[in-house]
Amino acid sequence: MPTTPARPLVGRHDEIDRLLALLGAAERGEGGVLVLRGEPGIGKSALLDHAEHAAAEKFQVIRASGSEFEAELPFAALHQLCVPVLAHLDALAAPYRDSLLVAFGLADGTPHPFRVGLAALELLDAAAAEHPLLCVVDDAHWMDAASTRALTFVARRVVAEPVALVFATRNQDASRGLDELPGLTIGGLSDEHSRALLSMEKTVTLDERVRDRVLAEARGNPLALIELPKAGGFAPPAPSPIASRIERSFRTRIAELPPDARYLLILASADPTGEPALLWAAAQRLAIDVPVASAAAEASELVRFGTRVRFCHPLARSAAYRAAEPEPRRAAHLALADATDPVTAPDRRAWHRAQATTGPDEQVAAELESSASRAQARGGVAAAAAFLERAAALSLDPGKQIERTLAAARAALAAGGTEAATDLLASIDTETLDDRRHASVDLLRGQIAFVHGADGAVRGPELILRAAQRLAAEYPELSREYFVAALEMGLVVGRAAGVMDRVLDASRSAPPASGPPDLLDALVLLNTDGHRSGVPAIRRVLTGEDAGWTRVPALATVLAGELWDLDLHATIVDWLVRTGRDTGSPMTIRLGLSQTALSAVFTGDFGRAMAAIAEEAAVADAVGDLPQLYPRVHLAAMRGRRDEAVDLFAEVTGRGTGQLTANAHWATAVLYNGLAEYPAALDAATRAVAGGDLFLTGIALPELVEAAARCGEHAAARSALENLLERTEPAGTRFASGVAAGARALVSDAEDDHVEALEQLTGDSSAPHLARTHLRYGEWLRRKDRRRDAREHLRTAHRQLSEIGLEAFARRAADELRATGEVARSRSVHTYDQLTMQEIHIARQVAAGATSKEVATRLFVSPRTVDAHLRNIFRKLSITSRRQLRDMPDLG
Repeated sequence: MPTTPARPLVGRHDEIDRLLALLGAAERGEGGVLVLRGEPGIGKSALLDHAEHAAAEKFQVIRASGSEFEAELPFAALHQLCVPVLAHLDALAAPYRDSLLVAFGLADGTPHPFRVGLAALELLDAAAAEHPLLCVVDDAHWMDAASTRALTFVARRVVAEPVALVFATRNQDASRGLDELPGLTIGGLSDEHSRALLSMEKTVTLDERVRDRVLAEARGNPLALIELPKAGGFAPPAPSPIASRIERSFRTRIAELPPDARYLLILASADPTGEPALLWAAAQRLAIDVPVASAAAEASELVRFGTRVRFCHPLARSAAYRAAEPEPRRAAHLALADATDPVTAPDRRAWHRAQATTGPDEQVAAELESSASRAQARGGVAAAAAFLERAAALSLDPGKQIERTLAAARAALAAGGTEAATDLLASIDTETLDDRRHASVDLLRGQIAFVHGADGAVRGPELILRAAQRLAAEYPELSREYFVAALEMGLVVGRAAGVMDRVLDASRSAPPASGPPDLLDALVLLNTDGHRSGVPAIRRVLTGEDAGWTRVPALATVLAGELWDLDLHATIVDWLVRTGRDTGSPMTIRLGLSQTALSAVFTGDFGRAMAAIAEEAAVADAVGDLPQLYPRVHLAAMRGRRDEAVDLFAEVTGRGTGQLTANAHWATAVLYNGLAEYPAALDAATRAVAGGDLFLTGIALPELVEAAARCGEHAAARSALENLLERTEPAGTRFASGVAAGARALVSDAEDDHVEALEQLTGDSSAPHLARTHLRYGEWLRRKDRRRDAREHLRTAHRQLSEIGLEAFARRAADELRATGEVARSRSVHTYDQLTMQEIHIARQVAAGATSKEVATRLFVSPRTVDAHLRNIFRKLSITSRRQLRDMPDLG
């Protein structure tokens, strides 16, 4: 909290009003966030100070500042912010308390990455129990990635908390995530306000011509207006940005200080923690006269020494560090390393030692490697990459240097730094590598290419395929794993690009399995001999004693669909969700929840699908990623709401590739078949099956048969039916047989096929297909002028379709009933139609007996936020208690 009066702010009435409104809302328990954006010196820090002073009486204020020298240390900024409120840790549930302790390096272990954000939210909420809380973060563009992710997560979830967050960040350096938060761009002062600010500064007297030059060059930047005249004159215009000119002004003032004061500023600038005890200990190691040096430094108004060491502006810190000669800077880092506790802060100590080292040093490299392991365990992959890159540079042993460079590239890629990973790989001379290391380089290059998308998405699997082939002779088992990895990646790209087939063709030459035929053998057999041979082989692998699908669960979910086996798919999905929750793996739980939604769509439980989609989105948000789109696509297709679905499908088609686009084509076919717009359905279904993708081709073929038959394209319908039967007959499940019989009925026009479809699907878990079968049979009976029989099936179809929520198909059934002379009964509105997906998740959990705290854990919000959502749910559903939620059948 500032201890000196706030500087009067000139020309910032609108900005101050925004800050006061934010504080007022937080005081009422309606928390929020504001990101101040602007160029260096524009006044962001001054506005933060103003907010602190405005909040001083009624708020508890905590503050942190990002540091360019600490941007690689995971959770460094979050730790700095939370230090004043760590006394409230005991109020947190054990898993969240432990996650924060591990994240802050105060305990050993590996925190669940998506628990840290919620734990931070709970901690801040606990701290705000007595007084509202203001969190101020300056220089947010220099925050480490882990802190940015956690604080962005918190910022989006304080709407029901007495907590306000204010960030300051540069325009050009806005961190990912912060740019999605409510913001305010801080512009330059007007000429009138610039002159007023200059007149308030009494340190320098300027004649009118110099004053005009200052005004022209400062362009309304307040710090430039204050600092440039202090530099002892005003330099001619230069092409350098204003931040550089201000920093030169600070350097001029630093140069005028006594040597010990300058050295103390170098030390302070090299230590981003701002801990006075550490600074004084390091200063003593450099024989600095601390009382004299600190007095001179404070007199310059560049720095203030209190409970924390704070520079007057981030550019002053930068100037102090950059103005130092290399040797004093290295000496400062070495002194800080010696003063840093190797037990409680081993990573900072290792990092300072690395900055103090000029040449190869295996001991420092090993310390950095250990720091990388700790950082990775705490979710700090960006930090791990930085530590490992520096460790590689300091390595004496060529073999260790290569291993550390490869590890740094993996960590950089995991942190989203594809360019950094590419640069690291480029530093490796592949001509000198053995096959295993060369394959590792190919694998990483393939993953990088795949992440880049477009042409890279095609090149990625091929690079991994090359790695698999390189390993075939000496490392056969590892080679086979690479072949499967290439297949899994090729599956995402889609067969339309031809990648999948090239990988499958090459896989025929893979080294033989050491045991019974495995998944790779089964996939090759499917590709070479077709479904009648390949499907039984895949089933043996997926359902055998060694359920190999646990190693490739994403591929297994697709293959379960190719087997038309909803029960096997449910088994895999259940394993994914349980494993994801047990291990805390975001990737596993997100896959499990997405596939849960898909399973629920195909079994007709749309409320469950919406709840799973909401939870997956919450996990994605917690780890700073976008939610999966394909479950939303499948749900929208089945619900049949034209406007919502068409917009979603257009978004997916516009940005998607491979299977995601194929999903959109299938969904479009389902939508238009439901709307009885068969030419559009035929076009979309044709596109969906064109690539021959696993699973999607199978489920799209029935839509193609129906659309083609309705359009009178009998040859296309027969061809699609033959393709479908090749897939369903070897599958042998009731689901496959029922779908096939229903499609056959559209081509044969035989009643027996309709009856067989009903018999196979009755009692099966695919309620939507059963309801659509009743609809098709009813339509057929009406055309045969058997109205009484038709009404029976059309009533059943309308009831089932309405209960499930297949709105377009239900309207089609109602139209058919009217054609028989009967009006369809109106159906009550579904509970989930009145609620958002997040509210559906909360309502279902509460209906099952979950507490607000248990629900909050699943959705990564606070219990207070859950209670706020519950009030909205009660209002929308016209109920007053949790008990009443249990009486709503479509929440079960």
